[in-house]
Amino acid sequence: MQSASEQWFDEAYYQRFYFDKKTRVIDPAHTERLGAFVCSYLHYLRVPVARVLDMGCGIGLWRDLVARHLPGAQYQGVEYSAYLCERFGWQRGSVVDYQAGAPFDFVICQGVLPYLGAQDLRLALDNLGRLCQGALYLEAVTLEDYERGTIDEDLTDARQYRHRAALYRRGLARHFSDMGGGLWLSHRAQVPLFALETPGP
Repeated sequence: MQSASEQWFDEAYYQRFYFDKKTRVIDPAHTERLGAFVCSYLHYLRVPVARVLDMGCGIGLWRDLVARHLPGAQYQGVEYSAYLCERFGWQRGSVVDYQAGAPFDFVICQGVLPYLGAQDLRLALDNLGRLCQGALYLEAVTLEDYERGTIDEDLTDARQYRHRAALYRRGLARHFSDMGGGLWLSHRAQVPLFALETPGP
C-alpha cells in the first residue's frame, strides 16, 4: 500500500478542498471552536508551550489560532506540498521522516496521516513521538468513521486510506497517553494527572 504521491497536492487539490467555498472541507466556525478547545485544554493541563510544530500545515489555518491562544509561542509550519511551500513559504518536509534539532512542546497533525500507506503510517507515528515532548493534536479519519456514516463522502478526498482506528492507537500508545478530543500527551511530558483524567492506564 503506497502513500500519496506529492503530485496530488497541487494547486487544483487546494482549490477543490480549501479555497472553493462550494467544495471545501474546512468550516471556519469549526476551526475556531477546535483551536479554542485544544489550546484551552493545553492551558488546563499546564502544558508549557514555547515551540509549536504544525506538521502538514496546509494553508496555515493553525498559525493564527496559535498566535491568538498561545501568545509568544514560536510557530513552525512544515508541508509536503511543493505548491504550498512556494506560495506560503513553509518549510518542506514529510511527517514520515522530518527531523528537528529539538522536540516541540505542541505538535499539530491534522488530516495528514490518512494519505499514508500502512508502513509509512507506522513510521510517521513513531516520528511524531520523537518530535513531540509535550502534547499532540491529531485528526485522522478511520475506517470506522466511514462505516458509521460520520464522513461526508461527497466532500472527503476518496483517495485517503481507510485504516482502522486501532492501527493509529497502537502506534500512538508507544509514545502518548490519550487525553480525549484528539489530544495526546507525550510520555515525556512532566504534567501531573489524576488517574481519571485519562481514558486508561
